[in-house]
Amino acid sequence: MDPSELKDVMSQGAIRPETSRDREERRVLEADLVESPVKGKPLRQRLRNFQPDAESAIRALGGPLVWMRRLRAIEDALDQHERQLDAAWRALAAEVHDPDEFARLWRETAATWDFTAVNALIATHNTYFPAEARLPMDPRTRDFIRINGHRYERDPLDAGWILVHWPPERSEALRVHVDHNA
Repeated sequence: MDPSELKDVMSQGAIRPETSRDREERRVLEADLVESPVKGKPLRQRLRNFQPDAESAIRALGGPLVWMRRLRAIEDALDQHERQLDAAWRALAAEVHDPDEFARLWRETAATWDFTAVNALIATHNTYFPAEARLPMDPRTRDFIRINGHRYERDPLDAGWILVHWPPERSEALRVHVDHNA
């Protein structure tokens, strides 16, 4: 066991002297409480539609479910494509000095990039994920609920996706760092 974790466990319930950090945290919390719009009102009860059962416990013994492993495979393949595309984009910019020629060659590269394997995984995910993950349906829309406000479906990768993340502009490719997760 980690020594700091052991110290925390062993000191549970023990009263420690108040530090200046503790005093500052208490002061900030008290100031927040003065301005809180819910001060003195009961908190809304958040009901959860969840009851652990024997079936879910037994399923958990098998490790990650099929849809979890598939999502991991999609993410791994996506990471690999991003690394390869970034390297190809930058290498082409270093080799080709004419911006128009760079744009033409990069569009050709994007059009011929092979996403067959990852798109097959994405198609399988889009087809089977709702049933495998037992997503509830929204009776109003007659569709599966959104996960954290987002649809569960993933869009297949294509040349358009490449050109959005790695534009056919040589000046962009020569920059030091570009964030592809936008």
